[in-house]
Amino acid sequence: MLGWVLKPLAVASTVVISTLGLLSRKYQRARLYYHLGLYLSTLGAASAWGVLITIVATLTGKRFNINYYVARSFYTVCSPLIGIKVDVEGEEHLSGLVRARGGKGQSAVLVGNHQSLLDVLYLGRILPKRASIMAKKELKWTPLLGQFMALSGAVFVDRKNRTAAVDALEKAGEEMKRKGVSLWVFPEGTRSSTPDPILLPFKKGAFHLAVKAQVPIIPVVTENYHRLFDGKTRMEEGSLKIRVLPPVSTQGLTADDVTALTESTRESMLVALREISQPGPDGDKTAKVRAIEARSSTPEETEPARVEPESRQASVEPVGSEGGKSRSSEDGTEDEMDEDAVLLKRPREPKAESDP
Repeated sequence: MLGWVLKPLAVASTVVISTLGLLSRKYQRARLYYHLGLYLSTLGAASAWGVLITIVATLTGKRFNINYYVARSFYTVCSPLIGIKVDVEGEEHLSGLVRARGGKGQSAVLVGNHQSLLDVLYLGRILPKRASIMAKKELKWTPLLGQFMALSGAVFVDRKNRTAAVDALEKAGEEMKRKGVSLWVFPEGTRSSTPDPILLPFKKGAFHLAVKAQVPIIPVVTENYHRLFDGKTRMEEGSLKIRVLPPVSTQGLTADDVTALTESTRESMLVALREISQPGPDGDKTAKVRAIEARSSTPEETEPARVEPESRQASVEPVGSEGGKSRSSEDGTEDEMDEDAVLLKRPREPKAESDP
């Protein structure tokens, strides 16, 4: 009986994909649908594949490398399918984490700029071994992806519970150092997809975590790829440049240094972003982009209501906010997550687990 349902679906899918593949040679919109379909299908398959890898890696004592194995598998398959290759400069700063402390691994907080769902592709290329994934708890119920993340040891955070988030921030640092696990964070808190290389203001949660744990921060900068994928009209073939900056030490720093650390890290990433990004296809900056950039450069002196783009007004809501009004905790650990997941602060205290 199941065959009667699956066979027609398989035939229909093959026809649709084949047709889009032919049309994509001539029409930009067809290329968007064709490449995006391949991308999302591969992502789903990688999640299912991840369940098998999770079982094998857990049995062989490699549980902390599950995300690395699945990430590389996804990139290896997806990159040639959609024709986007990722070139990495400074990768030794990431690979060196595994070799530190006599092979036991060096913990670090990895921070990267966030543009769109295509970021998963570059994470597939550069996510190092022993890297932990943090995500909002809603993702736990996403078919395939949620099950894989749960089995691979991912932790889920309730972004509405500020008390738990602040408490988890302290526990995260201890667990990072004990297990030699690194954490990935998008400090902008939400996506900043524009035709021009900009960074939104950084949230301080990742930097509080690094200072608390006294572990280095490793900035990872991906060029502005609006020329390849804008989420609406194009998904073209090409190359993406990534620059991994040298580790930023937090030894001896305290909570009083977090603001300066956040600003200096953002500034170094912005310089690198402008250096490696190619001109976009849409010409000069629009008024909205100028407004975002002005807000990014002076986040504390500019009133958000005067410069906030329409696309951000409805989507950005800091952790712990109520009724659209943001609140900051006493220790400044606010952070925000958007709907496509991402790798932010530690959740409530996980169950005790021995280090494999």
